[in-house]
Amino acid sequence: MALLPSLTSHGAAEIRPADSSERVLFLDVLRGFALCGVFVSNAYMHFNGRNSSPKGGAAPLLATPMDHAAHHAFEFLLAGKAMTLFSFLFGLGFALQMGRAQERGTPFLPLYVRRLTVLLLLGLTHIFVLWYGDVLSLYAVTGFLLLLFRPFPSKRLIFWSLLFILGTPLVLAAVHRLVPLLASSPEVIQTVAQEEQVRAEALRKQSRAVFAHGSYLDTLRPNATIYLTRLFRPIFISFVLIALGRFLLGFVAGRHRLLQEPERHQPLLRRLLGWGLLVGGVSNGATFLVGQLTNAGHIPQGAPWMFFLPTVSELGSLGLAAFYMAGLALLFQRPRGKKWLSVLAPPGQMALTNYLSQSVIYLLLFRGFGLGLGGKLGTLACLTIIFGIFWIQLLVSHLWLAHFRFGPAEWLWRSLTYGKAQPMRLNYEHLR
Repeated sequence: MALLPSLTSHGAAEIRPADSSERVLFLDVLRGFALCGVFVSNAYMHFNGRNSSPKGGAAPLLATPMDHAAHHAFEFLLAGKAMTLFSFLFGLGFALQMGRAQERGTPFLPLYVRRLTVLLLLGLTHIFVLWYGDVLSLYAVTGFLLLLFRPFPSKRLIFWSLLFILGTPLVLAAVHRLVPLLASSPEVIQTVAQEEQVRAEALRKQSRAVFAHGSYLDTLRPNATIYLTRLFRPIFISFVLIALGRFLLGFVAGRHRLLQEPERHQPLLRRLLGWGLLVGGVSNGATFLVGQLTNAGHIPQGAPWMFFLPTVSELGSLGLAAFYMAGLALLFQRPRGKKWLSVLAPPGQMALTNYLSQSVIYLLLFRGFGLGLGGKLGTLACLTIIFGIFWIQLLVSHLWLAHFRFGPAEWLWRSLTYGKAQPMRLNYEHLR
């Protein structure tokens, strides 16, 4: 029985999902690498508290003298970089799907719109049932915008991508700084902003209390309130535009088969490795130094030149993400590197299932109806525990894919997209 009306090709070649022979192993490896970073980042920044590094107050559980260094290492090496890679891969996947449709002679647009619609429904379910920090719905909305850029040449796509990634933080900072100055009644604007800040802080305190002590059902209301409050703020638009910029870079990379055929692009990958490290290192170093000097009182809060700091931070994330991507691509071309990195492919192949299950793990570890560890773990302990849990996910992914074609969430996504239940179990007779 069909789950939704089935897609048909109206006389063209059959519309079907990619089979195992069409998968690009390195893309699954890179997706698994990014997924690990996203898991650790979300656990630390959103559930254990980004500022849980020792700064006074109650001593965290399993605190160590290394917590302060671990906090800064996380900020420098991981925060924002994994999500940049994850978004980049979404755009690259767009290019892959469009290319496959052209090769098969099947219509691309109806299938992709259906795919995004199902992803949006999955994301909204994720938000209101599990966690407000969902990216699936954000990616679905941004994916519809990506369709507008299909006919653009690659140079124009790169221009727009950098404009969105680096220009959006500038526009957002300008809105925050200039609107009160240009308003006819700056005092009124300032009063409204202060009142909004008070309401936001009250919501945060109330939500933290419910998350720390309430039942699962108790947490659903503040969870939805936080999401809906963010949805109607400029920050949501900035998230969409920055994600769109990352998608566009991935689209260009996929169009030129940068990661599908990395052996043909070694000179470019080496340049990305060097420039990514340089730009990422300098930008992240500058952001870190300014933050330290500001906290120490050596730089006044709100200095005019700090207007550019969010853009420098985005540039740092982009640079180190390029460094990781290029480094892994070059390493993967070596036999021993390919052997070791291929371990990451199964969790990357089941990225949607693992991403959703990570939210369940967050809730059971950090919410009050679970172990209640939210905001209590020391930095190093939190990062180590979550990293260890990812390796359990990796093992489960290997075991699952030994028997099934794809993960449960991937099965649901594909089945709803194509309007009929997809075959789940591996064909053992074929494997023989």
